[in-house]
Amino acid sequence: MELEQVATATIADARPVEDQFIERLKRSDPAAFETLVHERSGEIYGLLYRLTENTEEARDLTQETFLRAFQSIGQFRGESDLRTWIYRIAINQARNRWRWWRRRHRDSTVSIDAAEANGHSAVIAKLSSGNAGNPEHGALAHERERALRKALSGLRRVYREAVVLRDIEGFAYEEIAVALDISVGTVKSRLARGRQELRRKLEGSL
Repeated sequence: MELEQVATATIADARPVEDQFIERLKRSDPAAFETLVHERSGEIYGLLYRLTENTEEARDLTQETFLRAFQSIGQFRGESDLRTWIYRIAINQARNRWRWWRRRHRDSTVSIDAAEANGHSAVIAKLSSGNAGNPEHGALAHERERALRKALSGLRRVYREAVVLRDIEGFAYEEIAVALDISVGTVKSRLARGRQELRRKLEGSL
């Protein structure tokens, strides 16, 4: 019981701190935005790379996400936490870019080998369980990561979003619902379908 009370107190203490930080952002405090970019740009880039499988696209969309956050922070009403709000912006930016490419009948996805050649491998390592200390295990883990990344990139966009947010980013169902602007029931449905498709694509690969 004491541990629960400590956890509750910790969460309660964190809220005023985030509220103060958000107020600084709304006042266009440069130091606050620098902190926001420093703390969140890595995970936002990771999310966008998993959604696009393209290093250049992910970099551009990361910049656009924080630019949009800067422009829109005055509209933030606190219905969700700041992290979820930024993830929603990032996902919307990725969707807009996807629609842009689709209208021009072009595919913005690069091959897995090209991504690795640019030094961006193991982007969904959280889905694998390799042992870096053992060369043989490390090689097997690398192959698993390749197979997982390829399978993930082959999912329909709506399923990939749900799987990435839940199984890689660790979002709760309610957070995913806010980020994707859908119901919790739809989140669960897309997640179940996405996982089913992922398992099918991975049969015999792992």
